Amino acid sequence: QVQLVESGGGLVQAGGSLRLSCAASGRTFSSYAMGWFRQAPGKEREFVAAISWSGGSTYYADSVKGRFTISRDNAKNTVYLQMNSLKPEDTAVYYCAADLSRVGVALNEYDYWGQGTQVTVSS
Repeated sequence: QVQLVESGGGLVQAGGSLRLSCAASGRTFSSYAMGWFRQAPGKEREFVAAISWSGGSTYYADSVKGRFTISRDNAKNTVYLQMNSLKPEDTAVYYCAADLSRVGVALNEYDYWGQGTQVTVSS
């Protein structure tokens, strides 16, 4: 079992920055990949970013590439999502997720999910 708790969401103006955190507990954190997804009102949940167990490989959705950075600190059992140059279309509930088998970009590849944290970007 893996428990995930997100934090760091909030309200920010367009062009601003936020850093999301996701604290993990349960299984050995350094043994699995992590991802961030988001879901805007009325839309399906979508992939944002993913990172391998070591942090050596990262993947991003085209919509956030160059603006968002995923990272992890295995000593702190935490994965981060640094979000810069935020846009109103980034408004969504952001979820972190754990992939026990490999680092993926599809929702159905992930085994455990957090409860989500709201990010609202005002124009």
